[in-house]
Amino acid sequence: MAADAESVLDGLDPEQRQIAEHLRGPISVLAGAGTGKTRAITHRIAYGVRSGVYAPERVLAVTFTRKAAGELQGRLRGLGADGVRAQTFHGAALAQLGHFWPDVVGGSAPQILSGKVAALSQLVESRNMRLGGEALRDLASEIEWRKTTMLSIDRYAAHVEERPIPTGLTAEQLVDLQRGYVELLEERRQIDFEDVLVLLTGMLESEPRVALQVRERYRFFTVDEYQDVSPLQHALLKVWLGDRDDVCVVGDASQTIYSFAGASSSYLLRFGVEHPNARQVRLERNYRSLEPIVRIANRLMRDQPGALTLSAMRGSGAGDVDTAASVAASEPGTAPAASAPVAVAAPPTFEWFASESDEAQAVAGSIAAAVQAGTPASEIAVLYRTNAQSARFEEAIKRNGIGVRVHGAQRFFDRADVRQAVMLIRGEAKVAHDRPLFQIVSDALRAGGWSARPPEGPAQREKWEALSALLSLVDEMPPGAGIVEFSEELLARQRTQHEPTVDAVTLSAVHAAKGLEWSLVHVAGLSEGQFPIVHAVDEASLDEERRLAYVAFTRARDTLRLSGVAGGARAPRQPSRFIAEAGLT
Repeated sequence: MAADAESVLDGLDPEQRQIAEHLRGPISVLAGAGTGKTRAITHRIAYGVRSGVYAPERVLAVTFTRKAAGELQGRLRGLGADGVRAQTFHGAALAQLGHFWPDVVGGSAPQILSGKVAALSQLVESRNMRLGGEALRDLASEIEWRKTTMLSIDRYAAHVEERPIPTGLTAEQLVDLQRGYVELLEERRQIDFEDVLVLLTGMLESEPRVALQVRERYRFFTVDEYQDVSPLQHALLKVWLGDRDDVCVVGDASQTIYSFAGASSSYLLRFGVEHPNARQVRLERNYRSLEPIVRIANRLMRDQPGALTLSAMRGSGAGDVDTAASVAASEPGTAPAASAPVAVAAPPTFEWFASESDEAQAVAGSIAAAVQAGTPASEIAVLYRTNAQSARFEEAIKRNGIGVRVHGAQRFFDRADVRQAVMLIRGEAKVAHDRPLFQIVSDALRAGGWSARPPEGPAQREKWEALSALLSLVDEMPPGAGIVEFSEELLARQRTQHEPTVDAVTLSAVHAAKGLEWSLVHVAGLSEGQFPIVHAVDEASLDEERRLAYVAFTRARDTLRLSGVAGGARAPRQPSRFIAEAGLT
């Protein structure tokens, strides 16, 4: 068992190994972009399980999205840490609340509100008011901020003048609508997602027997993306822990981009104050990006609070070569090994365009050239500050005959053609087969309209790409896996929205791109008023915009191309200040 456990540590760099070997007591990991933090924490958990220090069912790994939780769960399974639970804060809290509610309160737990905007629209109408869709969304966000920062409505009302007021509302109306929203949910016997955390935290604080059962169930905690934890999530983590301190937190203050939703990097940066015996490890070896990209990222965040200084483990600029080519092809964060030289690292570029149309056409042309040169479309992304910017890029890229996937739009497993294909595969799992797995799955997909040859039309091509992505998952199955195992893997991915890779260019707002990476990244709209956004006027909001630019730049592995638009004569713009700060002017 000892030798088997030690093998989990193979391939970790010295700092990652320190993290993996620190199995008891508090530890904070300050992990820069592309430094292999997910590799470090999954190998740490697996090492704890395989060495016998952790009982897998007593480990809870928490992250912020269902997709990230699904990927974490998949990696842990691959490392032999079956039984470890990886969930979001809300997923873990909802399961616990539903389990204990009948015994503590009686009856079933309240129904979860599917979305705030529809309920708020009815509330506003009942008060003979009119608000547009954007104002309703702003109102919903303000409700979420109040709850995640753990403010009562009375305390919120005392400081409401300091908050952004949605268009069309006065401060008094904003407070009144917050009270009305609470009353509406009580009348309907509904709760929202923030209430799940509020109610569970309150239950654990007031019901010692419930807290005892939860703490008996979970002993070892890992929290990813800890820079984005809110006061409410921090309070829940504290009651989960009780008087214990077996907790590992991981984050990067430079990637705090959800302050508007109550997130604060202070919990990460002050972890040692809260846990005086905590160990701190810094991950600053960047295995993702070529050196010129790392260099401008470091320049952008120079002297910012909590900023790490990344060291590129790949090529170091013009005239140098990438001596860690194997890194990009293996698991992210793998310690580099010597290999044959590959491409020279090209410096990031910045282009300035007269109009948004010119920018979109140039970006589409660059992408078409990259695809023609052999870069898969799935390895290319266009990132922008707001979702409203996506349409022109989508149209321009499609005109070049290249598939496009708008990240954050319809989810992969919610597509009708994908749902049908999963049902067909599930049906095959109920029948005995003596054929290879690839043949069984490809035959099932053919029954759903797939063919080996890609179609010509863009609509048919989109469906073909989606079904081909399902087929590609066969290659990720362990040797000897059959249709039953593949069917269960699809269900697990469907539950966690762990999507396969689709061969299409990704379009995404920067917020939604966090945690992702591509070979070629275009960051568009880098103009003052667009990025940083026009309403970022004080130091705190501009710092948030800078961190958002840092996240955007560090999504690129090999090539980073930046662009901005001058705008018309009536509203001329200047290049984003972040271009100069990154040293690109």
